[in-house]
Amino acid sequence: MPANKKYLSSPKQQFLKVTAAFLGGYLVAITFHLALAYLFNPINVIISSSFTVFIVWVALMVIAFIAKSGWRIWGIYLILSFIFSIIIYIGKMYNPIYS
Repeated sequence: MPANKKYLSSPKQQFLKVTAAFLGGYLVAITFHLALAYLFNPINVIISSSFTVFIVWVALMVIAFIAKSGWRIWGIYLILSFIFSIIIYIGKMYNPIYS
């Protein structure tokens, strides 16, 4: 029995959701862990991130596929990665270890 057409996304939205899930989710997961590394002890964060990046990435993939709009989820993921990138920049600038 085929699915009801009113519940399916358009091909454009499907493409946006898939790319947001794979690329955007990975970008957010990596920038989040790098920001944590610059805020806390980098050795411990890098070691534990080899496991937790995958868990965060899968959670972000699920969120991307549940979302109604691919544009909105891409916007949220880009804003989050930009915020984490600012934290990384500030952490590099003000931490004497990374100078």
